[in-house]
Amino acid sequence: MKIGNLFFSFTNSSLSMLLTLSLVLLLVHFVTKNGGGNLVPNAWQSLVEQIYDFVLNLVNEQIGGLSGNGMIPYSFTVTSHFLVTLGLSFSIFIGITIVGFQRNGLHFLSFLLPAGVPLALAPFLVLLELISYCFRALSLGIRLFANMMAGHSLVKILSGFAWTMLCMNDLLFFIGDLGPLFIVLALTGLELGVAISQAYVSTILICIYLNDAIYLH
Repeated sequence: MKIGNLFFSFTNSSLSMLLTLSLVLLLVHFVTKNGGGNLVPNAWQSLVEQIYDFVLNLVNEQIGGLSGNGMIPYSFTVTSHFLVTLGLSFSIFIGITIVGFQRNGLHFLSFLLPAGVPLALAPFLVLLELISYCFRALSLGIRLFANMMAGHSLVKILSGFAWTMLCMNDLLFFIGDLGPLFIVLALTGLELGVAISQAYVSTILICIYLNDAIYLH
């Protein structure tokens, strides 16, 4: 779609994010019986509630009492695209900055100059703190993109090697293919762990940045 000089495209990333969000919302909707749930939850409802409590407690622990508190075959890993992670990180950065100004006004800028700093060093420290603060928008996106892309590239290379050996139509190559095949399966499990850990780390960093913007630590 073209609106003026802007082009809007519905890409694979957009479709994957939409499908993922829809599946999660449908799971929560049906498992909890239209949002109500059972007084004595079943296994599925317990799983959903534990996931929700885990994320909620993680946010509460990092921010502290603030009001307002996949690796599937043939799927698409949206966080392996830098534009997606960069868009997420910049959106979060802008949102945190807005919250900081809303809660503290112009006093929010005081975080650029730590207390007790000599006046002669103030211009240099303000510049360094400002650069450090702005680089948060890049660091969140780059960290997530690099970790996801590196693991997926390794899995793709080994998968291609294993498939090539498997198609050799030779018993020796078929036997030799079992090693790379098992390695690919092991790396798939490792990548799933990396995906979970990166989601956890990104959530913690976002909460820490939001906490700094609110309480000016």
